Amino acid sequence: MEHIQELDKALSELKRITGITISVKTDTPEETELALSQIRCLCAAYKEKYNKLDFLKSLMTEGIPSYDIGERALRLHITPDEKRVLFLLEAKTADDTLVEILKNLFPSRSKTYLVPMSGNTIAILRPLKSGENSNSMKQIARTMVDTLNTEALTHVQLSYSGVTDSLSDLSGAYRETSLALKVGKLFYSEQTIFPYNELGIGRLIYQLPVSICENFLREIFGKDIPEGFDAETTAAVNRFFQNNLNIAETSRQLHMHRNTLIYRLEQIQKRTGLDLRIFEDAMTFKIATMVMNYLHTERNQ
Repeated sequence: MEHIQELDKALSELKRITGITISVKTDTPEETELALSQIRCLCAAYKEKYNKLDFLKSLMTEGIPSYDIGERALRLHITPDEKRVLFLLEAKTADDTLVEILKNLFPSRSKTYLVPMSGNTIAILRPLKSGENSNSMKQIARTMVDTLNTEALTHVQLSYSGVTDSLSDLSGAYRETSLALKVGKLFYSEQTIFPYNELGIGRLIYQLPVSICENFLREIFGKDIPEGFDAETTAAVNRFFQNNLNIAETSRQLHMHRNTLIYRLEQIQKRTGLDLRIFEDAMTFKIATMVMNYLHTERNQ
C-alpha cells in the first residue's frame, strides 16, 4: 500500500514538471517498486535537461524554435508573454556569496530568474512592473552594483537591454547586453553600468573594420602613432573632458595646481600635436584614444 502511494506521488510530480499524465498498472509489490524507481529517474532526468535555468540559457545562447518556446515555457511554469528586462552582470568570480546577495535582492516571488552564463557572468531576467521606465532600470542596476560592491566586496560591471515583450525576444536581448558589456568595458572602463542604448560613439568604433581605424590614426598622427599615456595623465584628461575643458574646475576636483594640469596638457600637445584646450582638438583626441584602445584589444585577441 505504501509503495502505491509513493508511486501516485511520483506520477503527480511527473505531471507537475512535464505536463504529461501517465497511468501505471502493477500487479506485484516488486513491479510497483520498479515502476516507482523508473518514474523517479524520469523526473530527475527531465529536471536536469529541462529545468528553468537551462531553458532560459538555451533561449539566450542557442536559440529554440519559436513554435516550441510557448509549450516548454508553460511546462516550466514560466509566462511566455510578459514584459521583461535582461541584465548581464560580470564579476571577477560569480561565487555563491554573490548569488545569495542577488537572491536577497530578487526573492522568488518577484519572478526574477538568475541564470549563470559562465564562471564570471550572470544574466538576471526581471519582469517589468507597472509604472517602471528606463530611469527605473538604471536605478535597479545601480542598486545591484552598489549592493555587491558593499556586501560582496567585489567590483562588478553590468549592462542591460531594452524591454522584451516575450521569451522569443530573449536571444536579441542577450546580444544587446553582451555587446553593451564589451563596448562599455573597452571604452568606458571607469563606469560600471552600461545601458544598451547609451553606448555613444563606442558602439560605432567597435563595429568599424580595423583597416579604417588604422587609416584614421595615420591621418591624425602620421607614422608616429603615440603609445598610451600613464594612468595619472589619463585620469586627468578624462576629468578635464567631463568638466567641459574647464581647467579651474578640473584642478579643484583633482586637488592639482592649475599650472600642473596645464603642464600635462602641454606635454600631450608636444607628443600628439593636439591642444586639448581647443574643442576640436579635444574631440579628435578623445576619439583617437578610443580607437587606439579598440585596436589594442583586437590585436591582443
